[in-house]
Amino acid sequence: MDNKGGVWRMALAMSLSGTIGAFVLLSGQTPQTVVLYRCLLGAAALLGWLAWRGGWKRPTLAALGWIALGAASLILNWLCLFSAYRLSSISIATVVYQTQPFFLLLLAALLQRELPAWHKLPWLALAFVGVALSTGIDLHGAHGDLLSGVLLALAAALLYALTTLATRKLSGYAPAQIAGLQLLMGVVVLAPMAEVSPVRLDTAAWASLLIIGLVHTGVVYELMYAAFQRLRADTIASMSFIYPLVAIAVDLAVFHTRLTPLQCVGMAMILASVVANQRGVTVAPRTISSPR
Repeated sequence: MDNKGGVWRMALAMSLSGTIGAFVLLSGQTPQTVVLYRCLLGAAALLGWLAWRGGWKRPTLAALGWIALGAASLILNWLCLFSAYRLSSISIATVVYQTQPFFLLLLAALLQRELPAWHKLPWLALAFVGVALSTGIDLHGAHGDLLSGVLLALAAALLYALTTLATRKLSGYAPAQIAGLQLLMGVVVLAPMAEVSPVRLDTAAWASLLIIGLVHTGVVYELMYAAFQRLRADTIASMSFIYPLVAIAVDLAVFHTRLTPLQCVGMAMILASVVANQRGVTVAPRTISSPR
């Protein structure tokens, strides 16, 4: 698989994705409303970009099946994750959501027989521990909403992994076409269920929804789907940890979250794991030379 251009696309996509939680909460809208507008605005941006650049390819029946599977898992992923933000918090939902690389590696091995590069697994584990330390989760005194948020974030992680695998089956199609069609399917499904009037949205809500639709969807999914088609599943999984690092930084800047020294250590661990993975650093047992 050719990874040329995949690394920087994935890094930028994950960095932008890390800011979405703040805009979801600042919009003041329900998860259903946010996802509907994200689908509508994102589809317009992506398909408009495709029309300007060209590159539309008539999808085969098999391709439509993969697009539909990706659409279903993508939309459900957003609904679960955005609900988790409100029930728990951005930090808690984010750390639980980071189980998705493990779902991705497992599903890739089971469904596509793509065995992971086992020397990269320690870096995945290190990054996951770093995420846990960065969010400062305290399970003592957990309540019903927190538990519901954690379960929804876990569901979102599994759905994201399914979306990734479905997208990697569509290597012959432009990323904007794949994501644009998936979002159109989302509009068709969500529009009858949503009870929202554009007139009732204030300026702040519109600004947040426009950024979510155009930047976090139009720009991010063009970058991310192009990266999915160029990178191995284990590389995608490792680089996904850029997202929680940025999300924690946004929590600090926007919501004035106080970071403890332990959380700072966790953020450093995430950075170290991503860098080590991309440089191909391996963890191997030391060899003991035999006596001469």
